[in-house]
Amino acid sequence: MSKRLKVGIIGCGGIANGKHLPSLKAIDRVDLAAFCDIVAEKAEKAAREYGTADAKVYTDYRELLKDGTIDVVHVCTPNKSHAQISIDALHAGKHVMCEKPMAKTAADARRMVEAARESGKKLTIGYQNRHRPESTYLKNVINRGDLGEIYFAEAFAVRRRGTPNWGVFLNEEEQGGGPLIDIGTHSLDLTLWMMDNYKPRMVVGTTYKKLPNPDCANPWGGWDVNQHTVEDSAFGFIVMVDGATIILKSSWALNTIEPIPEGSLALCGTRAGAQIKNGLSINKDEFGKLVDIYPDMKAGGVAFYDGVAETPGITEANRWIDAIEQDTDPLVKPEQACVVSEILEAIYQSARTGEPVYFHR
Repeated sequence: MSKRLKVGIIGCGGIANGKHLPSLKAIDRVDLAAFCDIVAEKAEKAAREYGTADAKVYTDYRELLKDGTIDVVHVCTPNKSHAQISIDALHAGKHVMCEKPMAKTAADARRMVEAARESGKKLTIGYQNRHRPESTYLKNVINRGDLGEIYFAEAFAVRRRGTPNWGVFLNEEEQGGGPLIDIGTHSLDLTLWMMDNYKPRMVVGTTYKKLPNPDCANPWGGWDVNQHTVEDSAFGFIVMVDGATIILKSSWALNTIEPIPEGSLALCGTRAGAQIKNGLSINKDEFGKLVDIYPDMKAGGVAFYDGVAETPGITEANRWIDAIEQDTDPLVKPEQACVVSEILEAIYQSARTGEPVYFHR
């Protein structure tokens, strides 16, 4: 494609300004031509900082979708509205990058997959942890067969304290849940992708609301306890159709001495194992000895030069635009992200009922 793609941003809040807008601006391959937010001032500010000189501003996303010059839409709204906006955008002839999680419910995620198929437009989900250098390296190692069959994994997104107290993060109606759907979703997506395993058989889940105390040393300060309607920790035990097991741990507030950032995992295979926990390590046996390998992900290596490090957000944006221009599949396929949503929902369901949730595929 010779023309520059025109992008519209729907939702000009934290994730748009923190990742999507600076990343798209940095790659200088697209024109940020339209901005929409229900708060006009947010859209206007984003347009001034990132938009083209003639960028348009909207408060109703449906008006933005009527603009036939817009090729791509990024959906950066609360979880509840992900599905409908994405579906409307796809049917309006736009390619869609939707921020994670795919949707508030698994049914909505499935509707999004169907809309992408019907429209023939590309749909991807903003799981930027796949685009980290250590993730790319480990995926290549796995694809080469170094780990063998991966039959056990742990996915981590554990904060000792780190409850987001802005926007609608604490609102179950808007978000669908707390840390599980917010940060646990990143770790689960990364783990399933590394294993290339998207066939769950059974899920057992538990959720807890034990530390909803705004005075518990939260780095972002307090909140109205009456507005905290989601869990502060959630855990899942997932068994796949082929017998593989995944343990998922997620929290915004947990009394643990070892917080583990979202996008962390441990993989155990028949030939070797690997971890992404504040860096990448690979473990195996070789010549009768146990060996640990720590690949150097730094871009430098030369005196006085640290290299040019690309953020995962910029890598994500580059790969996404490549997929559109070259008519290839995006790295995060909607069918894969849909399975993530189905498992998250099963963990919540199991926690409510106290019973396992079985998948029929």
